[in-house]
Amino acid sequence: MFVDSGRLAASIFGLVAMVCSGVLQAAPKIESWETGNGARVLFVPALDLPIVDVRVVFHAGSAHDGERPGLASLTQSMLTQGAGEWDADAIAERLEAVGAKLGSGALRDMAYVSLRTLERQPALDTALETLAAILSEPLFAQPDLVRVRENTLVGLRRDEQDPGTVGKKAVYRKIFGDHPYAGDPSGTLQSVAAMTREDLVAFHRRYYVAQNAVVAIVGALSRAEAEALAERVTAGLRPGEPAVPVPPVPELEAGVLEELHFPSSQTHVYVGQPGMKRGDPDYFPLYVGNHVLGGSGLVSLLMEEVREKRGLSYSVYSYFLPMAERGPFLMGLSTKSEQAEQAREVLLSTVSRFRQQGPTEEELAAAVKNITGGFPLRIASNADVVQYLAMIGFYDLPLDYLDRFNERVSAVTVEAIRDAFHRRVHPEHFATIIVGPRDGQMARAAD
Repeated sequence: MFVDSGRLAASIFGLVAMVCSGVLQAAPKIESWETGNGARVLFVPALDLPIVDVRVVFHAGSAHDGERPGLASLTQSMLTQGAGEWDADAIAERLEAVGAKLGSGALRDMAYVSLRTLERQPALDTALETLAAILSEPLFAQPDLVRVRENTLVGLRRDEQDPGTVGKKAVYRKIFGDHPYAGDPSGTLQSVAAMTREDLVAFHRRYYVAQNAVVAIVGALSRAEAEALAERVTAGLRPGEPAVPVPPVPELEAGVLEELHFPSSQTHVYVGQPGMKRGDPDYFPLYVGNHVLGGSGLVSLLMEEVREKRGLSYSVYSYFLPMAERGPFLMGLSTKSEQAEQAREVLLSTVSRFRQQGPTEEELAAAVKNITGGFPLRIASNADVVQYLAMIGFYDLPLDYLDRFNERVSAVTVEAIRDAFHRRVHPEHFATIIVGPRDGQMARAAD
């Protein structure tokens, strides 16, 4: 994560002013083009600060792991362990010497590498040269692979000791079944232990190519300078071929409840189903509706019913996680084991009632005010904006997505929410995972 600069670039000020006030005024437009070898570029100039943020995203997430769960994540982790002429220490020293900061990660849909650097020389040249090598010339040295692979295995073993993590992984498997989204990006102990250097090299060669990449740029650059930057960063990438699209997520045909025995002090409850994808026509009604249901913290309906009225849990939530195909609609809480059955029943009854009735006009108005009022904080730094640009480019969303976000939130009606939830949320088909010390009691109660 990048540290907020604490100041807004002039262009970002314009964007915030427009979306918050609803007044039509000059605002920065996202510029988009392709590099010579086929990478898509999105750019917003931000001239007030001498900083450049770059985020390069590839269709190279765990959905493309195939028969080797964890391959995308391990490949991404190895990129910064040595590239071009430099080992991991040399990469870190080069970036530290010029005040640049690197970030990276792998999710189900995507893998990314991000860079924050000063726009002045020689800092910019040094940082961009390093980033280009990381993307196109990773070494995948065997000693580094042994070390990173062992660190990954340690993390996976740690996950097995955390009931919350165990539950979330299990509910994903139940929601998605045989779909590539079912597996955790970190992989499994067995698959990671068997991963070879050849596996990583082959994955990188297939997916880390220009035709599979999006470059997002925000910073103190002209259009010409941004074009030169994008060409430089992607120059070493082969044109390649786009990744095969992730297959559609099937509906759950029936509800399922699984109880996992775990010697924990509390019981964790996870309930979910396939939700929506990026660009979904129901996105805004579902997003705003869920804000009322369980996505707004202490003032949500779930929090009121579960915590405030009954004291069953300190925290309860719901969210949609849109992806290239339908990501999960997920609800979760933790509670005393003797209250787990009651908490689950309240969770289900609340979402079922909301599905039928939708929010009140007052609840909708409060949700819209909260979402639109908080929107400036989401784009409060160049680093925030570059993440949005990467998302817009990766999921092929309209270039006016940020400009129109508050407008589209404000246009949502009670009827639209009720209709979307009625069509898209199906409590009778929920997948439920219970993780706690009461082996079998919940399952018997559900029979």
